[in-house]
Amino acid sequence: MELKRVVVTGIGALTPIGNTAQAFWDGLLAGKSGAAPITAFDASKFKTQFACEVKDLDVLDHIDRKEARRMDRCTHLGLIAANESIQDAGLMEIADLDLDRVGVIWGSGIGGLDTFFKEVVTFAAGDGTPRFNPFFIPKMIADICGGHISMKYGFRGPNYTTVSACASSTNALIDSLMWLRLGKADIIVCGGSEAAVTEGGIGGFNAMQALSTRNDDPQTASRPFDKDREGFVLGEGSVCMVLETYEHAKARGAKIYAELAGGGLSADAHHLTAPHPEGLGATNVMKNAIEDAGMSPDDIDYVNVHGTSTPLGDIAEVKAIKNVFGDHAYQLNISSTKSMTGHLLGAAGAAEALVAALSCYHDMVPPTINHFTDDPELDATLNFTFHKPQARTVRAALSNTFGFGGHNASVVFRKVDP
Repeated sequence: MELKRVVVTGIGALTPIGNTAQAFWDGLLAGKSGAAPITAFDASKFKTQFACEVKDLDVLDHIDRKEARRMDRCTHLGLIAANESIQDAGLMEIADLDLDRVGVIWGSGIGGLDTFFKEVVTFAAGDGTPRFNPFFIPKMIADICGGHISMKYGFRGPNYTTVSACASSTNALIDSLMWLRLGKADIIVCGGSEAAVTEGGIGGFNAMQALSTRNDDPQTASRPFDKDREGFVLGEGSVCMVLETYEHAKARGAKIYAELAGGGLSADAHHLTAPHPEGLGATNVMKNAIEDAGMSPDDIDYVNVHGTSTPLGDIAEVKAIKNVFGDHAYQLNISSTKSMTGHLLGAAGAAEALVAALSCYHDMVPPTINHFTDDPELDATLNFTFHKPQARTVRAALSNTFGFGGHNASVVFRKVDP
């Protein structure tokens, strides 16, 4: 059986640095920081009082008021990004589109955290009498965004959500790749969304000492690879891609951004939240993704790293890159776009996969911003693309995501000739 090629034909984004895919890309190239004081709730008593929130968004410009009330913000963000990607791909303009062969595979690490938190707070403030919103459960559950997307457009193909913490939407991409390769669908709308900038989200990560507490200077708080990095910056948002078999895309004359060439998975089997110190799982997952793409490490020009700006994670990932790429590591561009977007948790994989795909399409590598002091534990001769974007031919790009629990997922995109 010959496996089918899979390409990206539509993109959508709703992020802390841009509310469309084009605005997201422009923000990345401009080195824009999405970090600012939290507006979603009063964070004055929290150790961390800033985050990367989506800005200037009126949900009612995109979703009917009655429907919006029945959804968590995580679904709002996902639906809006999915709508953009579907329109960009021109799916609903295809006269003979077989809706039975269009699926939705989504990723979210937590789902409706805000809904859960508010319902429990309301119950706890009462006398024990159960008064819960009948939409509490369907608003909260992590799978529901994909359900809403399919119901809006009538997509009756494979439909589910993957949950693997920060690797969730990369897992969704890899699952989509497998279904399409095997010919079980023609098109899959795939992405991720997360909306965890809530009391529970900030408070929970603060309790783990995982977040930056640089309240005096939020815009420079996310500083991957910097000697003074001290935690990640929580973000929210959604990114969606329309994935399609190459033959289906060519037959309808679709615009093609890049090919999703391969994906890899691995586990650290080490610790609940800390990476393997030698980057063992990260090494394995990159090797697996490159092998799955039928490529060699020397074929990769850009690595969009997980790069969360944590003391342990950044070191382990750089060790893994050197393990996988050897001398070619010094020919790579490496960057962490979390320096701008913050950490979108379950949506991070989709966001950074889109960066990898667009780097191939535009031959441009977005920067790692907020670098001030070299870390002596990191190899300063590697090209971390500090401060400014760099133009170069990007034949192929790899994107890494590593989740709590030791879940590792990587994807490889490559350029498609016109």
